[in-house]
Amino acid sequence: MEPIEAAILRTILYADVFNFPLTVAEIHHFFIHHEPVSEAEIRRTLATSTRLQSCLYITDEYIARAGREDLIALRRIRCAASRELWPLAAAYGRWLARLPFVRMVALTGALAMHNARHRRDDLDYLLVTRPGRVWLARAFSILLVRLARLQGVEVCPNYVLAETHLEQQRRDIFIAHEVAQMVPLYGRAVYERMRERNAWVLGCLPNAGGVFHHENERPIGRFGAGFKRLLEALLGGRLGDALERWESRRKLRRFSADIHRLPHHSARLDDSQVKGHFNDHGHFVLRQYTERLREYGLESQTAATAAD
Repeated sequence: MEPIEAAILRTILYADVFNFPLTVAEIHHFFIHHEPVSEAEIRRTLATSTRLQSCLYITDEYIARAGREDLIALRRIRCAASRELWPLAAAYGRWLARLPFVRMVALTGALAMHNARHRRDDLDYLLVTRPGRVWLARAFSILLVRLARLQGVEVCPNYVLAETHLEQQRRDIFIAHEVAQMVPLYGRAVYERMRERNAWVLGCLPNAGGVFHHENERPIGRFGAGFKRLLEALLGGRLGDALERWESRRKLRRFSADIHRLPHHSARLDDSQVKGHFNDHGHFVLRQYTERLREYGLESQTAATAAD
């Protein structure tokens, strides 16, 4: 295949791991290649390439892997579920933003790509906090998790990190996609710094320099801002330092058994981040993606990295 044909197919195959047919705009934004390509060029290639037409199912709305055209109906169902969940995710994102020491809230996971499995799917978030308050901020978020569960809503702030540690150490197509697809709900300036610190992502996804699914940042309100300032004043000194140490030791003892029991975890637990991914979904995704690439004779890029 020509390089652009292979890149289009790689992009489709990655989404296929998630049972997710793509629009042309999505192919363009999440294009897996070493250099940017215009959406017009992608459309032209899809319309003229007999190689791609033989291995893809192409409609005016969605493009799927050949033989997987049934996923288009599933995509429509998941889009409907995502539209229903989106306002709820934005509302809980604002509640997370009101918590002390939280500097950024971003929607992640399936919903960030409008691929929620059902109308009661988990709401996944990444939180960025003030340095030295990662564990306290997470503890406050868990209180919100429990309150949301009483309403039948699963709020999952499963990645919390300090704003001094925004750069991702693991560099592969899975992490690049996770960074590129997150939707900032609060703290846009911190989000921009995170993208700058992870400029290597553009070496894998060169067109994904901005946010694909936008959500306007809404103010947290005078009461929310006052509550946040009050708790930060109370817990910003020695008392907060002591509680931070106590909470981190308590949780590390609890999590240590899970870390040693699971061979493919991606958990990161220290004073700068709490990444509670004890079952590494990325390991499964990369394995499935590699199998699809091999099936079509394409070079694997699952371990590809890019220089800053």
